[in-house]
Amino acid sequence: MEITDKQLYFGGAWHLPGGGRSVQVVSPIDERTIGTVTFAAPADVDAAVTAARGALRSPDWAGISPGERWTLLEGFADELEKSAEQRAVLTTIQNGMPIGVSNWAEGQGVVDLLRYYIALGRETPIEERRPRVDGMGTTVVRREPIGVVAAIIPWNAPQFLTMTKLAPALVAGCSIVIKPSPETSLDAFELAATADRAGLPAGVINIVTGDAEVGEYLISHPGVDKVAFTGSTAAGRTISAICGKLMRPVSLELGGKSAAIVLDDADAAQTVTGLATSSLLSNGQICFLSTRILAPRDRHDEILEAVASLAAGLAIGDPFDPATGVGPVVSARQRDRIESYIQLGKESGATLATGGSRPDLEKGWFVTPTVFGNVSNESRVAREEIFGPVLTVIPYGDVDDAVAIANDSEYGLGGTIWTSDTDKGLEIARRVESGTVGVNFYNLDYGAPFGGVKASGLGRELGPEGLATYHQLKSIFLAA
Repeated sequence: MEITDKQLYFGGAWHLPGGGRSVQVVSPIDERTIGTVTFAAPADVDAAVTAARGALRSPDWAGISPGERWTLLEGFADELEKSAEQRAVLTTIQNGMPIGVSNWAEGQGVVDLLRYYIALGRETPIEERRPRVDGMGTTVVRREPIGVVAAIIPWNAPQFLTMTKLAPALVAGCSIVIKPSPETSLDAFELAATADRAGLPAGVINIVTGDAEVGEYLISHPGVDKVAFTGSTAAGRTISAICGKLMRPVSLELGGKSAAIVLDDADAAQTVTGLATSSLLSNGQICFLSTRILAPRDRHDEILEAVASLAAGLAIGDPFDPATGVGPVVSARQRDRIESYIQLGKESGATLATGGSRPDLEKGWFVTPTVFGNVSNESRVAREEIFGPVLTVIPYGDVDDAVAIANDSEYGLGGTIWTSDTDKGLEIARRVESGTVGVNFYNLDYGAPFGGVKASGLGRELGPEGLATYHQLKSIFLAA
């Protein structure tokens, strides 16, 4: 399979890129070239934004009723369901995500998320009348589409993270220009093809490919009304500065270094079973994972042994094998980065409980799941986002100490509490400085806001709060 043309989609049609710069898409599983992506030129981005702006005035999109919009989007969801397996396969072959995770996150989960927002749109009034506080008439408050959205998508869960932006944007009546990551653009092409099959009006969904330079041109474009970004904190700071200068609304879902607080009453076996997904999901390449595991000092060795046993027991290999627990990381560069942190951990004096090397596989960018114990929260492996299968176990004194360590981070995206007392877990979760926290498990809820505090981002996705970011509010004052 090699895709070398039709790499841009805008205005309801496929276009050959005018950029000329190309990169090969190489599978991390076996280092085989699976496609070629040619980057968009500035003129391509201009054309895509122009197409998106045209959709905002089009009788086929802006001129239809909300009911007609729901019908169009329900047809889109049906087509997405038909192609769910193909999108999951494309994600796995590009970034190494285990197929069991891909089938949900990149396949059916995308469909479910769109249908959630369609249902929410049906329940959300476009206008509401409020009596004036001064008693002198009424005010009509309108929700209007914010306009053209620029969405910058990372490589780790590309379809799901696209839909966290695309679904509420379309339900709100916006149009969108999507720039996928160079590592995972093939699935974006399939998304465009699905939108085409569903008969979405021209210009509603547009896709341009490229690197950070293309992304910066897009988010700076005068025809863009809002930016939605998921990616690194460093890139988020750059985007935030650009949008601040332009007075442009922006939502940023950024990095994390979340803590799992294991309380003294937690069952070790049940805790590590939960940590398999809340700390090592998708090869450790998920932003909200609890990669700092905080254990009571007198249980540190017990928890370390249990976590190390979990990591060592995960099958490493072909992510298309349902038995595989850990697949490859996305690129050779990412593997090198992860290995540099593993070396830092070894040099820090921490206890290497398991891993720390590459598995014995001939091909692919694999890293053996690695667990360090007796880690200081001041060490770089405990403070910096690694984005790979590397966990640190950090001892703490009492609960106040655990909360202080959990909060001693520039990040605040996820986190978990592990305990036999749910009420106690809820009480401690309230004290953790994070946008999301799970008690005895961690899983996103489509109906609840997701996002971070501190260097983990600005704004929220998912839930009604995620839809609100794609609306512009207008107040119309009436004397009667």
